[in-house]
Amino acid sequence: MKKMKGIPMIKTYRKTTTIQAEQFDGSVRMIRKYSIGVPRGAYVEEWPMNTLMTLEGPMELNIGDWIVTGVKGEHWAIADDVFKASYVEVSE
Repeated sequence: MKKMKGIPMIKTYRKTTTIQAEQFDGSVRMIRKYSIGVPRGAYVEEWPMNTLMTLEGPMELNIGDWIVTGVKGEHWAIADDVFKASYVEVSE
């Protein structure tokens, strides 16, 4: 990283790959597909029912959030407003 008088300069980056995304609708199909629920061995009272396990740990998932699948098959959740501000659909 380039430095100016000992201070690192901030650079701008953009994502270079595409992702797959599906908007969570609360359906049994999606709950099964993404193994959404209380993590195995956890106390139900301590976890939201709509928990998505990610590489960074469990994330609460709300209806309308997006489930994103990365290049290595990993999943994470993104709130609808953040998703729409960050991503555009790619024509195939």
